[in-house]
Amino acid sequence: MSKIALVDDDRNILTSVSMTLEAEGFEVETYNDGQQAFDAFNKKLPDMAVLDIKMPRMDGMDLLQRLRQKTSMPVIFLTSKDDEIDEVLGLRMGADDYVKKPFSQRLLVERIRALLRRQDAMDGNVTGDTEDTKVIERGELRMDPLRHAVTWKGMDVSLTVTEFLLLQALAQRPGFVKSRDQLMDVAYDDQVYVDDRTIDSHIKRLRKKLRMVDAEFSAIETLYGIGYRYNEE
Repeated sequence: MSKIALVDDDRNILTSVSMTLEAEGFEVETYNDGQQAFDAFNKKLPDMAVLDIKMPRMDGMDLLQRLRQKTSMPVIFLTSKDDEIDEVLGLRMGADDYVKKPFSQRLLVERIRALLRRQDAMDGNVTGDTEDTKVIERGELRMDPLRHAVTWKGMDVSLTVTEFLLLQALAQRPGFVKSRDQLMDVAYDDQVYVDDRTIDSHIKRLRKKLRMVDAEFSAIETLYGIGYRYNEE
């Protein structure tokens, strides 16, 4: 049974969403603000966190920033419909996805399930030598899917599940262009709709992380109006 942390200062959301998740077989812990959740996470991390952005004491952005210093567990943001800037910023900071309020609880459940399945694979609960589990070495890049480990020029790069899957999809076939639609299929289940901007935000975050270990990193190439490709040179 996966444990989901739900963090929101709206008690109606805490009650209704936790009831839905529990009915789907999840164990749910609820928190009224970011500080309360952070204190609990320091004792034991959940399998996934669903965070509201605007909360008292510690907002979702601050909580995410602190979490990314210690874990790559999946995080979904809950945002208001007018928080476009916050959505993009949250993705750049390492959130795996966002859902706009008011939202379909069925959609939220599907996104949670999709991210948990990917996290389960990355944690090594998938065995066998398949295309998706083989170690990838492309120039200075090394990716080990079973250990969710990435290095560039021998230096560790910490990626979220979604970032890892996007980089893996590009690096598996260097030189070949992946359209945004193809990358959406890699990163999201069919039941989950995202737009081009979400993929672009993930790619920007991915590049930024790689440039933190190598300012000259340029292996992910943008083909405007088409998509992205991994350039091994």
